[in-house]
Amino acid sequence: MRQYLSLILLLVPAILFATLLWIFKTNIHLGIRQVFPFLPWQFWAIAIFGSVATCGGILDWRYHRNPLNLKIPKKERDAEAAALGLGGIPMFILMWVSMMSNSPKVYLIPILIVLIYTVVAICYDEFVFHIKRCGKQESTFHRMLVGGNGIAWLAWFHFIYCQ
Repeated sequence: MRQYLSLILLLVPAILFATLLWIFKTNIHLGIRQVFPFLPWQFWAIAIFGSVATCGGILDWRYHRNPLNLKIPKKERDAEAAALGLGGIPMFILMWVSMMSNSPKVYLIPILIVLIYTVVAICYDEFVFHIKRCGKQESTFHRMLVGGNGIAWLAWFHFIYCQ
């Protein structure tokens, strides 16, 4: 199960976001309409760039299994799980709660604290474990994952705080 933890944590936000959008589709905070384009542009950006990130993460996870055949140090797997589980999941919860709140500013400082932690955890993983080992293909997967998630997060942040 431990070898699948990063994959599971990678998929949680995408599945949860789509599920929660469906459950709360009538909530006024979401701005979902009955006519095209149905969703605010930020949600389309989240869908597109979140999909790029998820694909990059899945490809990277698969690459770690073949051709690397799980020759990944335990510390590296723990660092990836920490970035996803202690950064990504709390960030998702804070962003969702702030989006549904009448006072999203209350969540701004906690969101920024978790953002800083997540960026540090990602940088630690990249600069300690990947900087020397990764080739062009794996680096592309990492850029898809980190860049896609970054742009999706910015779109979500814009939806919550800049409308």
